[in-house]
Amino acid sequence: MEIKEINEKVQKESVFVNALCSEIEKVIVGQRVLIDRLMVGLLANGHILIEGVPGLAKTLAVSTLSDCIQTKFQRIQFTPDLLPADLIGTLVYNPKDGEFTVKKGPVFTNLILADEINRAPAKVQSALLEAMQEQQVTIGKQTYPMEQPFMVLATQNPIEQEGTYPLPEAQIDRFMLKVKISYPSHQDELEIIERMAKTHKPKTNKVVSPKEIIQARKVVDEIYVDKKIKKYIVDLVFASREPEKYNIKDMKGLISYGASPRASIYLTITSKAYAFLQGRGYVTPDDIKAIGLDVLRHRIILSYEAEAEGMTSDIIVKRLFEEVEVP
Repeated sequence: MEIKEINEKVQKESVFVNALCSEIEKVIVGQRVLIDRLMVGLLANGHILIEGVPGLAKTLAVSTLSDCIQTKFQRIQFTPDLLPADLIGTLVYNPKDGEFTVKKGPVFTNLILADEINRAPAKVQSALLEAMQEQQVTIGKQTYPMEQPFMVLATQNPIEQEGTYPLPEAQIDRFMLKVKISYPSHQDELEIIERMAKTHKPKTNKVVSPKEIIQARKVVDEIYVDKKIKKYIVDLVFASREPEKYNIKDMKGLISYGASPRASIYLTITSKAYAFLQGRGYVTPDDIKAIGLDVLRHRIILSYEAEAEGMTSDIIVKRLFEEVEVP
């Protein structure tokens, strides 16, 4: 397919994105990066982990997104006493007929807000893994597919806060994006007071159907990625594993584990979705740079030496983008 044709398709199918963003912005002030990443996750069929201190509208942003889409929504509050069965459901014994019946849990929905996910123990967090990766849940001997679209939007407080557990690496890797959000600007906070310091909160309308989202995802799949761009993506991922081969010598010994092949897949899909949001039918290196930090920051495991030196995965990823040659 010609790029011109893809461009026309993108222009046609991306109309709903502006309507959706406008509705979300009735409630959410600023946080443009977070709203963009929610759109990318929706278009790229990926799960998102949102990290920030309490009070930054993490939960509000996700619940507002669900209010604007004609889908089912469940909010699950993760607590230290939550059990896997509270999440995925269980088999209930019926003494009348001596049979077990399935009672499905709140995970059977379209959008899930896993609120403060790192306050629950690892076995509960792991109960989400099958649903997130395989888009299905097994209860007893039966496996049930998830309804589409299916998306987990998890919020977490920074690890150093009271009562938090670190997420298992295998689960973190299932999140397509990890978005870090910070405090709003002075001007934005004034606007937050104007809009939100009332007993009645702004109302939103449902402006998007699941059918439109699924159709847009098909167009995202068609967006053109040049061979040079694909090589650039693989170079970035390989540089996180073997920095010395890319002449990034001062990073030797700072990375215990580099990004997995899932990073290459997600960098490609998210850069296509980002190009879609820009109204383009092809991916540029700038798309990868714009979305790359959120895709890579949680996939690079630092060494003790790096932590002792006060390094963060964000610093490492930014160095990769500075050093790896752009096509």
